[in-house]
Amino acid sequence: MSYVVGLTGGIGSGKSEVAKAFARLGADVLEADAVTHAVSAPGEAGHAAVIEAFGTQCLQPNGAIDRGWLRERAFADPVFRDRLERALHPLIIARVRETIDAWRGLYGILVVPLLLERGGLLSSVERVLVVDCPEELQIRRVVARSGLLPSEVRAIMATQLSRSERLSRADDIIDNSGMPAAIEPQVEELDRRYREFAAATRT
Repeated sequence: MSYVVGLTGGIGSGKSEVAKAFARLGADVLEADAVTHAVSAPGEAGHAAVIEAFGTQCLQPNGAIDRGWLRERAFADPVFRDRLERALHPLIIARVRETIDAWRGLYGILVVPLLLERGGLLSSVERVLVVDCPEELQIRRVVARSGLLPSEVRAIMATQLSRSERLSRADDIIDNSGMPAAIEPQVEELDRRYREFAAATRT
């Protein structure tokens, strides 16, 4: 079984770019968001579970889940968010663990935006890697890529751990406050360390 590192960070911190850098070095990479999309696709158990929880109003005309509709309400209403999580999280966790069990590399990266907030997948990882940058930079990045208003980004951030608490719970940290090229050497160093840790667990 592969050694699993949980990669997390606030919105706009650069998790996907860091994950791509690990993948280029040969690490297995799984993004929990991709699993969420997969288990809630038409014909999947998550699709039926979401309809059961919220009715057909959660669907687009083509029958797919309206993720924007769900996201908007989940951020605004904790009760709604809890219902959504209860519908999907057991399915997501099961699919993630099934995928990890099939990994054959020395170690892998599991990308979970709310790894520390929700905790359901913490037991599946050996270490927590946090991608970090200043909060104002997070806001600028998300506004630039998504068109959301700064106030909307702050509302999303308010549902996540504070930067200081996230950092306090990290085993490893990647500083993504600079240029994109600064990610690579940090990932290379962690890749070496994770390979050592993984090899030690197999002896």
